[in-house]
Amino acid sequence: MPESHEYVPTEREQAFLAGVEESRHERNIINGLAPFFDERAPADMLEFYSPSEIVQLRTLKTTERDVEKRMPVKVTRHYYELARTSPPLQRLVKASPDETLDLAGSEDPGHQMDYSPVEGMLHKYEMGLLYVVSTCSAHCRFCYREELIARKEITRQDGTVAKKGLASIPEVIGYIRRFNADVAANGGVHPVCGRSKLREILLSGGDPMVLNNGKIAAWLAALAEAGVESIRIGTKEMAFYPERFDDAFVAMLDRFHRAYPEVGLHVVVHFEHPDEFLARDADGAYRRNDAGFLQWVPATGEAMRKLVSRGWLTVENQSPIIKGINDDPDALRILQREFKRAGGENHYFFCGRDIIAYRAFNVPIERAWQILNESQKGLSGIENHARLSITHYKGKTEVNAVTNEPIPGLRGSENGVVIFKILRNAGTAPDRGKVCIVGRNPEALWFDGYDDRVLFDEAGLYAYARVKSLRLTHAPVAACR
Repeated sequence: MPESHEYVPTEREQAFLAGVEESRHERNIINGLAPFFDERAPADMLEFYSPSEIVQLRTLKTTERDVEKRMPVKVTRHYYELARTSPPLQRLVKASPDETLDLAGSEDPGHQMDYSPVEGMLHKYEMGLLYVVSTCSAHCRFCYREELIARKEITRQDGTVAKKGLASIPEVIGYIRRFNADVAANGGVHPVCGRSKLREILLSGGDPMVLNNGKIAAWLAALAEAGVESIRIGTKEMAFYPERFDDAFVAMLDRFHRAYPEVGLHVVVHFEHPDEFLARDADGAYRRNDAGFLQWVPATGEAMRKLVSRGWLTVENQSPIIKGINDDPDALRILQREFKRAGGENHYFFCGRDIIAYRAFNVPIERAWQILNESQKGLSGIENHARLSITHYKGKTEVNAVTNEPIPGLRGSENGVVIFKILRNAGTAPDRGKVCIVGRNPEALWFDGYDDRVLFDEAGLYAYARVKSLRLTHAPVAACR
């Protein structure tokens, strides 16, 4: 039978949704390069791009190196004010000709669509990820989802070519209910794939926080009614437009918690650099109060306090380590220390993915490990929880160690080794905890930089075969291999 496209909220959902309030937001977004080319951007923002940068970017228009075809350009007024005097933040949102010097990379990083049982949903672990929107308030140039944000057509595993679609409540909730019903009826594991309950959902995109409160609330309530135990909201809005976390939004979260107190709620923010949340003086130094504590940007600090003051909600930060933005141990040390002091948790740092044009952004894997390791010197045990992860096709993989000395008796380790460990593994996670050891290559930006240096691979990182198609047809179990 075809999937029903109707969803009827329960009385509890309706009562919750009826009390959700909306508020008006003025992000003052500049979209695209045209306002800078044609000098239609606000006068004080025109200096964001130098005359020579404008000439170079204009020359690339309509060519295969057009930076806006690779990734749309977008910035909020709030972020412009922060980036105006911060080279790392400028690198994050300003288009640059070097982005398209080398367009090598994957159109579907990590073969994510191999794990898409219904449109707009990934079900890779015991959790599902939902593309609920395809844009953000501003656009990071290194975006892991540039294929979604840019609305590019990608080749799917079945050979069809189409843009990635967005998740819909009827399809997603129907899938979750069917999958978990099969798990419950079979003693806690799925009868076909052996996987456990789908119990956690990440609302992603794009950025869910560009949606209005009612749409976010509709997702939260529908997922809670479907038996989802934990919900994450992944967002960079606290950096791009912290005013979004206003009283109406947090009141909606409060109402949700009262209606569904058993459901865990987590906000995962994305700060790449401390300049995104720490206030600076006219000389560029971070501001301190009379007691010597570093001070947050007022709007950002207020948003953070609103969230962390709710003890039933956690706030965590994760970030890739990107060339020219945060490949700096001192910056990462400040970021981790100050975010934890504000009440947040440091979750993951990432090596850059193999997106299109990744060579313009990725820091070599071994260098990224060294940067994070150096940054965590001087941090306490509760401040340095973050690990360095890189997303292999098999799942989230930790860059566990980089050695400088050879391993006696192990040919190929003469210059030291890199040890990878699988942290998150799709399906029933048969390879979680397994390791792979490769000989060092300081230039390696991705796994393929070690193809000829594999010394030990119980994890199977270099013997990877794509899974069979997981798209739902008529059989509800077709998505769980």
